[in-house]
Amino acid sequence: MNVTNLKHLEKLEMTLEGAKNVAKQVPISKDHGSPNFSLRVFTISPNGHTPFHSHPFEHLNYIIEGEGVIVSESGEERPVGKGDFALILPDEKHRYKNTSPTNAFVMICAVPKEYE
Repeated sequence: MNVTNLKHLEKLEMTLEGAKNVAKQVPISKDHGSPNFSLRVFTISPNGHTPFHSHPFEHLNYIIEGEGVIVSESGEERPVGKGDFALILPDEKHRYKNTSPTNAFVMICAVPKEYE
């Protein structure tokens, strides 16, 4: 068994090309003994966004705090906020964007452990 609190995890600034004002924490991963999944928590500061990206597997999101949009490859913006869940399908190009000028957008992202 492993119990982790976000308050005790370092926030690492995302340095991928196309990312702006995004930090990542990893409370559960293969390093913690998870046999199948990694849970990552992304904090996107006001006016921040992840890069456009895709991957060959689905991933699951839960919005912990704030408001934002998930942007599709065509530019469609799907609003999401605290309490929302999102499923991103394999190879679906997407980006997360914080739409608040003052508040953080925080979400959990679950992926196969091999991806972390």
